[in-house]
Amino acid sequence: MKCIDAKLHFLPRKIGPALRERIARYKDEYETIYIAYAECGTAGEIDKIIEEEGLARLPGAHCYQFFAGAANFDALAEDEPGTFYLTDFLVRNFKSLVITALGIDTHPELMESYFGNYTRVVYLAQTHDEKLLAEARAAAEYLHLKFEHIPCGYGELESSLRQLANG
Repeated sequence: MKCIDAKLHFLPRKIGPALRERIARYKDEYETIYIAYAECGTAGEIDKIIEEEGLARLPGAHCYQFFAGAANFDALAEDEPGTFYLTDFLVRNFKSLVITALGIDTHPELMESYFGNYTRVVYLAQTHDEKLLAEARAAAEYLHLKFEHIPCGYGELESSLRQLANG
């Protein structure tokens, strides 16, 4: 597995070029390349690259959708549009990927700009880990938001990967 930097989620316009670089670097080395990346705010750039390269990607707008399952995610979003989602990865890296990357640690006044319209944090847990659960609760508390924990495992990720691999 070859990954691009998760911090690019904060700069979606850079995801496409990073993806192109990875594909170019590995397309002669591997017979098949699967893009295990959802749309993630690239305004169609990932799909454009995939079409140009003759590849395929996981379905959905973002990982939250395939972890929660499309129908469950749609219900969560409909129920409360002002939801900030966490995954195990985001909980583990909350400080660096959210607090530091958004500059809240050095400019706490930005908290309201970034999170003022959110009302809750939903932790879509892939694993059962009490330490991560406590860290997710602490993240919600830090953001001054209600907390909801949804143990979802890897949701539709496995079935989506199988479907992608089987063409």
